Amino acid sequence: MVLLRPSFIWRTRRLHAALVLFFLTMSKPVAMGATPPAEPFHELDRYEFDYSYAGSQLKDFIYERSRRYFAMGDAARDALQSPEAVRRRQKEIREALIAGVGGLPSSDTPLDARITGTVKGDGFSIEKVIFEARPHHYVTANLYLPENLHGRSAAVLFLCGHHQAAKQQPEYQVVCQTLVRAGLIVLAQDPVGQAERLSYYDPATHQTAVAACTRDHDTAGAQCRFLGEGIARYFLHDAMRGVDYLLTRPEVDATRIGVTGNSGGGTQTSLMMLTDSRIAAAAPGTFITTRDAYQRTGQSQDAEQIWSGFTRAGLDHEDILLAMAPKPVCVLAVTADFFPIEGTRRAVTRARRIWKLLGADPALELQEDNFVHSFTPALAQAVARFFAKHLLGREADLTGFVPKPFAAEALQCTQRGQVRGDFVDAEFVFDSTDAHARAAAQARARLSAEERRTKAVEWLREQVFRDRDSGPMNPRIIERRRQVNGFDVDVAFWWSQPQLANLGMLIRPHGANEKRPVTIAVWDDGTAALSRHADWIKAECGRGRAVLVLDLCGQGPLKPEPVNLRPPGHFYDTWHKFSDDLDWIGDSLVAFRTYEVLRALEVLSEWPELAQTEVRLYGAGRAGVHARLAAVLDRRFAGCDWHQGFVFSEFVRTRLYDTTDVKSLVLPGVLNHFDLDEL
Repeated sequence: MVLLRPSFIWRTRRLHAALVLFFLTMSKPVAMGATPPAEPFHELDRYEFDYSYAGSQLKDFIYERSRRYFAMGDAARDALQSPEAVRRRQKEIREALIAGVGGLPSSDTPLDARITGTVKGDGFSIEKVIFEARPHHYVTANLYLPENLHGRSAAVLFLCGHHQAAKQQPEYQVVCQTLVRAGLIVLAQDPVGQAERLSYYDPATHQTAVAACTRDHDTAGAQCRFLGEGIARYFLHDAMRGVDYLLTRPEVDATRIGVTGNSGGGTQTSLMMLTDSRIAAAAPGTFITTRDAYQRTGQSQDAEQIWSGFTRAGLDHEDILLAMAPKPVCVLAVTADFFPIEGTRRAVTRARRIWKLLGADPALELQEDNFVHSFTPALAQAVARFFAKHLLGREADLTGFVPKPFAAEALQCTQRGQVRGDFVDAEFVFDSTDAHARAAAQARARLSAEERRTKAVEWLREQVFRDRDSGPMNPRIIERRRQVNGFDVDVAFWWSQPQLANLGMLIRPHGANEKRPVTIAVWDDGTAALSRHADWIKAECGRGRAVLVLDLCGQGPLKPEPVNLRPPGHFYDTWHKFSDDLDWIGDSLVAFRTYEVLRALEVLSEWPELAQTEVRLYGAGRAGVHARLAAVLDRRFAGCDWHQGFVFSEFVRTRLYDTTDVKSLVLPGVLNHFDLDEL
């Protein structure tokens, strides 16, 4: 029995279909108004690559690299055998996190706090507070005060998750009322982009141009990355300034401050655990798991949950817990969460050893509720008892307590419901990023052109070549001289890095045998977009050149299979996820793909009939950035033309920019070194 390869069968069927179409076309004249012939490269737009399964290559590559760092982190934590070693790691954790988010803003500015109203509850009151975390960055918050306070007492900073209503969300009001019933002062504050702090709210229309919550965060967060910053720096700083505000209150004991929150609030709680030594006890909710477990879910995360280089440094959620040791920590979890419970249990189980090593067992707890992602009433009562025990030194009496959430308007701190509506000078993350971009541009301008270019190329080379495997590419031409409407097309593929295929189609006029110089083309969708660029290909070949169209990782027939249910182009689609996963390990798709363009030079030797000099690059659309950067790094390219290009500052200096696939266009920190029009 002879087994035929699927590719042979497919090509045979395709040839048969082509012959049938040819004879039908030859036997019938084209009627007036009939459909015109297809573009010259239409059949190649649907080319299928079956020499290696491309659907999982990029995912496997990123995940395998990540797992090496996960294992490195486990080994480093397992090696901690003394209190001194733990303290050294805690210092390293703090430094790595702060560096990964791009440093912290100054806390030396006045809070200028004001109280805009008071609400009376059952056994407590709520003060409506506005303070400035940074000049013109207004934070809206509710301060819950128990009745009959005597002297200074314990306080808890409550950090809200990704509910649009934030501090006014009934779910979070229940938690805060439970804490205040236990005798704790509570400060619940709105994160940027939620409740009264919508970044893109227009006071004239009373509408927001960008949806609240995660879309707000990611729109501003992607801009931060061009300057090597993460929006987490602002979430963390806001929380730190919340503690600063608590310390101004005569009711608060500075030595007894706790922090809690779930989901995005669990993220912010974790950031405080990693960095702020003033926190005496912490209860991160529905967030703690392991990076490995979460990565396998295929889900993207909100921008403040991406900490650049954290995984590369061998750090994980276990280190969030470790950073607080030996202080009391209560991890809150639900069993049916999208933050995998198995990761939560692993992190807590492994971290308990550190508390024992420091003589503080059992100060690390795990409280679970059998529910989906939320801060459940059961977890609210558990966290109230935890803080009452460790901050008040007593048992919480919650007998007969029934929380009664207020209407959202009752807790509103601003008159018009939005900071941007009340304060004409209000600023948000975009304004800070824009100011940093301007300052970076001014710093670059102070350098001479030669010095600026030298420093830029040196930095770019480090980003593109870091951690690359430049092993054998093993190129092969899998189709030769395939005739397509007056052109000969060779199809080749090679391994730009182990297990990562690139594809190329070399196009020349049919029968051309003279040595031709080559133009390497890089554009959106690669060889799947040949027809869209047919006019340019024909013109370039008409100038006596050959054209090599590249499929970089994930382009054309190398398109990856989806890892989540988000449609292509959605803010949280597969490419968003891959971009974030690379950021965790200190890499980027821009650097990744630029390296692939550079390696394509080595493939040209497979065609000895081509001239190896005067190799040019042509880019079109957003993907053309990889050609532009490759041309800067390798002098063997005679030049680069980029049609419909951009400069990085376009994304940063425009409040409402085109966010389509923006994460895959970020070269983190680039604007600290150059913009594309300066090379």
